[in-house]
Amino acid sequence: MSSPLLLGIDEGTTAVKVALYDSQLAPIARARRPLQVVHPQPGWVEQDAELILDAVVDAVAEVLDRADGREVLAAGLDHQGESVLAWEASGRALTPVIVWQDKRQQMLLQRIGERAVERSGLPLDPYFSAGKLAWLLENDHAVQRARHDGSLRLGTIDAFLSDRLGARFATDLSTASRTQLLAVGGRDWDEQLLSAFGLRREWLPSLEPSLGALGELRHERWSVPLALTARLVDQQAALAGSGAVAAGELKATYGTGVFVLGRTGEPVQHGRLLPTVAWALPDPAGAIGEIAHALDGGVFAAGSLLDWLAAGLGLAEDAAGLAALAAGVGDSAGVVVLPALAGLGAPWWRPDAHGVIAGLHAGVRPAHVARAALEAIAWRVADIVEAIGETVALHSLRVDGGLTADATLLQIQADAVGVDLTVGPPDTTVLGAALLAGVGAGLFASVGDAAEHLPRGRVVAPRADASERSPQRERWRAFVQAAASL
Repeated sequence: MSSPLLLGIDEGTTAVKVALYDSQLAPIARARRPLQVVHPQPGWVEQDAELILDAVVDAVAEVLDRADGREVLAAGLDHQGESVLAWEASGRALTPVIVWQDKRQQMLLQRIGERAVERSGLPLDPYFSAGKLAWLLENDHAVQRARHDGSLRLGTIDAFLSDRLGARFATDLSTASRTQLLAVGGRDWDEQLLSAFGLRREWLPSLEPSLGALGELRHERWSVPLALTARLVDQQAALAGSGAVAAGELKATYGTGVFVLGRTGEPVQHGRLLPTVAWALPDPAGAIGEIAHALDGGVFAAGSLLDWLAAGLGLAEDAAGLAALAAGVGDSAGVVVLPALAGLGAPWWRPDAHGVIAGLHAGVRPAHVARAALEAIAWRVADIVEAIGETVALHSLRVDGGLTADATLLQIQADAVGVDLTVGPPDTTVLGAALLAGVGAGLFASVGDAAEHLPRGRVVAPRADASERSPQRERWRAFVQAAASL
C-alpha cells in the first residue's frame, strides 16, 4: 500500500506554486501559475484577488490529477504575508489586493504615532498590514458601504482563500505577527493596536495555530477535499522547508525580495529587526499552544531589481541574462547600487529611500552595473545577518529561492557574510508548507523530526577573508547612509 501524500500551496507575490510530496518529502508533482502585479499609481502595488484564487484552484487541480489515486493526507497553505484586501461575508472581493510593497498609506502612518511601534515591536512602515487596512477604511467607498451594512471582512490573502474555499474565516499567529496588530508575545489581536489604526476585531479573521485541524479546502474542480493542517506566512514556511528550525539557524529566501529569518528561543525586541512568530503549535484542545519565535529582516528589492535593470533599463534580455553579464567581469569597476525600489527595509528602515546607481564613469559597461546589483543584494543580506548575530549566535545560513541558481551571486554572498552557505532547493517555501502540513496532520512528531527528512544542500564557502571584507563593509555602510537621503 502506497504512503499518503502531502500537498503544499505557496501563494507568492509573482506566482502560485503547488506541489505534492510523499511521506519522505520527495516531490511527486508540481504546478506553477504566474501572477500579475500592477502599479496603477506611483507607490501603489496591486493584484487581482479573483485571479489569485483562480491560480490556486487551477494549480491544485493539476497536481491532484497527477496523484494517481493516492491519498492526499493533508495540505499546507502559505501566503505573501503583509498583503491585504477587503471582501464581503458572501466572499466577493471588494478591493484589489494591496501588496506588501505598496506605499500609499505612508502619510496615514504619520498620524498613528509611536505607540504602535512600542506594543508591536515593529517600525511604523508601510510594509505592514495595519496601515493598508486603515487606508482602505478611509478611502474605499465599497469598504465603507460594507462596513455600514455589517458585511465587511478584512484580512490577508490566506484568510480570503480559506474563506472562499470552505475553511474558516481565520488566519494564524505568524500572519498576525506581520500585521502590526499583535503585541510582542501576544496571542490575540491587541485592542490598543486595533484602536490606534481604527480597526475592529469583528472585521478581522479569528486567530488560530499555524498547525493542526484548520478546516477543509474544497472546490468543484478538485477530485478530493483537502484537510488544511498548516497555514502561515511564506517566509516562515521557507524557514521550515530550509531545515533552519533551531535557535541560531538562519535562512535567506531570494525571490522578488530577500527575506532572512532566524529562530530565537524567546520573543526578542531588537529595534532594527522584526520580532515575528515562526509558527504556533496547537494545544490538546486545538487552541494556540507552544509558539516558536524568530527575528526577521527583509530586502525589498532583489529579483525585482534585476528584472527592472533588464527590462526597465534594457541592460539585458531578462534577469538571467543580467546575471550572465555579471559573471563576465571580476568587479563592478566602482559602480555601487542601492536596491531601494520599494524603500529600504531592515535594518535601515527608510521607506522614503529611492534606488541609486552611483560611481558611473566612461569605463562602465552594462556588465559592471549588473555585477554591482548582485553585490548590492548580497550586502543588504549581510546587513540583516549581522544584525541578527547581535542577538543570536549564528550557526548556519541556508539559502534558497530562484536567484540561488546563480553561482556568481552565491559566491558574492558567501564573501559578504563570511560564513558557509548551504544551498537548498529553489522551491523551499512550498516544501515547507507541505512539511508543516505533515506535522499538523500527525505524520511527523515535530517540526524538527520532519526536517530530518530534508535533503542536504551543497555548500558555498567564502573566498574573501576578514581583511578584505571589513573595508568593503565600511564602504557599503557609508554609501547606504549617503544614498538613502537622496
